Amino acid sequence: MKPKNGSTKQAKTPEYTVSSRGQQDSWNIRIPKVKKPQIPQVSSAQRLRVGLVASFLLMTLGVGFLGGWLGSRVNNGNGSVSGSLSSSQKIVTSQSQLIADIAKTVGPSVVSVNVTGQTASPGNSFFDLFGGQGGVQQTQSAGTGIIISKDGLIMTNRHVVPAGTTTVSVTLSDGTELKNVEVLGRTSDNDSLDVAFLKVTDAKGHKLTPAVLGDSSKVQVGDSVVAIGNALGQFQNTVTSGIISGFGRSVQAGDSSGSGASESLDDLFQTDAAINEGNSGGPLTNMNGQVIGINTAIASGSQNIGFAIPINDVVGLVKQVEGTGKFQRPYLGVRYVPLTADIAKQYGLDVEQGAFIAPATDGSDSVITDSPADKAGLKVNDVIVKADGQKIDQTHSLTSIIAKHAVGDTFKLQVLRDGKTIDITATLGAAPVS
Repeated sequence: MKPKNGSTKQAKTPEYTVSSRGQQDSWNIRIPKVKKPQIPQVSSAQRLRVGLVASFLLMTLGVGFLGGWLGSRVNNGNGSVSGSLSSSQKIVTSQSQLIADIAKTVGPSVVSVNVTGQTASPGNSFFDLFGGQGGVQQTQSAGTGIIISKDGLIMTNRHVVPAGTTTVSVTLSDGTELKNVEVLGRTSDNDSLDVAFLKVTDAKGHKLTPAVLGDSSKVQVGDSVVAIGNALGQFQNTVTSGIISGFGRSVQAGDSSGSGASESLDDLFQTDAAINEGNSGGPLTNMNGQVIGINTAIASGSQNIGFAIPINDVVGLVKQVEGTGKFQRPYLGVRYVPLTADIAKQYGLDVEQGAFIAPATDGSDSVITDSPADKAGLKVNDVIVKADGQKIDQTHSLTSIIAKHAVGDTFKLQVLRDGKTIDITATLGAAPVS
């Protein structure tokens, strides 16, 4: 969260660091000699203060050039290329109109989240010099939220409404401000899933329009997407566009000033759609206007490298909160590494996909004591290759599979241990929340 006169949140990916997915906590497990691609410092896209511009100039120029070239190739002999140019213009016009339609359709489901909070600050009075307590600083920030039910349930990022939040209000797309918004719950600061749920207690007679949630498992690299959010905390429903550049990304997110603890975020979409501070918690949609991600972070010192939480990672929580009005995060209780070919080779594993319960290098337990995983008999060096009958891979993470369940559900796992495949059944527990 960014105080109006303060610094932005930043995030960085330290070398050799891999973050866990969707358990009780998000953990950093250092893997010697396994070099992950260095991502520039990543900035939580929470309270950004910059205007956004739709990024179609290069696309327009490219399509125009291509249209002209094609026209010259099919020239009818009298120099006319109007047919080809017309076709190119129709393509660009059609794309622009589609994005405009998406903005018009999804816009009413997007709200600005206005937050007032308190943080401890060092005192500077005479008495503080002699052991007195530091003061409390009031902060103000803004982010974005997604309306997910007609009765006022809103989804956003945890870092938009962190611990210490005192009051929350939301501003609808028509400019109406709704006050006294309740924070139903948020994931723990150590949880790799950066989400929180809000509830509008009084809509003042306004009709709330829920967004349509899509299926993030169907997203492919190269798919076109649209990001909508409260850019810089002051430009409501700013719209940008781009493509999905990658998925399954892990980053270390922290404050842009370099102060405060970092957060391990995992299983993220990477997109080149411009995401700015204030966009945190806003929707990343497909070309059908369906929400397939929650905008969460940006890479500092780079051009258009943003990250979003796949919607499938939270759809189970959405259903639970809608049904019960309470927030409970199901968890298994293991610290694990999402496998890649490089990591599998480093550890001499026979499989290149799955959730590897790697030995911890910081003295902690990779299987959390008394957790559902511990009680079910999971061990260090196990590789979970299937969960709930679904193969774990880049498009189906352990996080997203757990997210489809509720606390108390039976969870069946297929595990590779010492070259043998075994079946393990666990009962999902409730992760502590902040």
